[in-house]
Amino acid sequence: MLLLATARLRYKSFSQLLKTSTSNAPPTRLLAPLLTPPSITRTMSSAVAKRLEGKTIVITGASSGIGKSTAFEFARTAPKNLKLVLTARRIDTLKQITADIVAEVGEGVKVLPVQLDVSKPEEVKAFVGNLPEEYRDIDVLVNNAGLVKGLARAPEIAEEDINIMFNTNVTGLINMTQAILPIFKKRPEGGAGDIINVGSIAGREPYAGGSIYCATKAAVRSFTDALRKELIATRIRVMEIDPGQVETEFSVVRFYGDKAKADAVYEGCEPLTPDDIAEVVVFVAGRRENVVIADTLIYPSHQAGAGSLHKKST
Repeated sequence: MLLLATARLRYKSFSQLLKTSTSNAPPTRLLAPLLTPPSITRTMSSAVAKRLEGKTIVITGASSGIGKSTAFEFARTAPKNLKLVLTARRIDTLKQITADIVAEVGEGVKVLPVQLDVSKPEEVKAFVGNLPEEYRDIDVLVNNAGLVKGLARAPEIAEEDINIMFNTNVTGLINMTQAILPIFKKRPEGGAGDIINVGSIAGREPYAGGSIYCATKAAVRSFTDALRKELIATRIRVMEIDPGQVETEFSVVRFYGDKAKADAVYEGCEPLTPDDIAEVVVFVAGRRENVVIADTLIYPSHQAGAGSLHKKST
């Protein structure tokens, strides 16, 4: 009876419900909206949207992968009053993402694409000062920019690869944090704001052939933990999200653009998607101010560690 009553509120009849579906989904999928009380769904989503409303969010490495998905997820979650500052080296790609976000969610989300290479300290130092005034009151920093180069082992690791990984993954992240923190600390009660660092399982479990990348992500983990302790007297939240295997441009970059080698990494697996991680980023940012999701490790179901992966036979 409750099911039928709920159905009458949302649809005139079950036949109308069936007509509204554009897929061949099984009945349980079609009835799912009726089995979850609408008020609960609306309350949960509206609470997060309200907490994010009016905020300015900076995302580094936003031209692809997790950064791009995170931009869309924030926009979809709080589409009425939000400012996004999207940074990456590829400005043309950022401009297209900006247009796509506005086309999807409307003018309630203001998006500013900014060309920025976090591995270059001079660009990071000039970042805040070069922002239009309306985008300078930053509330959330998502330190997502990062990369990996090669599978070389010592003593054959190229110096150029060492430098670009440390300059991007570690120095870039620290410099971005230091550029934004003064904004956070000016707020009452010692300061307020969110720093969300995207780390990796590699920062917890080093593996052969990834020594430099693992070292950079371990450094991110240590910096994040120390920073949280340094800011304990403030309302500034410091959080880290460590993904396991995610299918992005990550492996393409690792293999210097060799798409075939990159694709082979994911054969026989169902890796996480950038959207999976983006949902978690927005989730931690959308908690009540007193709630700090300090540390999150995310695996796909076939993974149990950096080197513990099950692949289906093909």
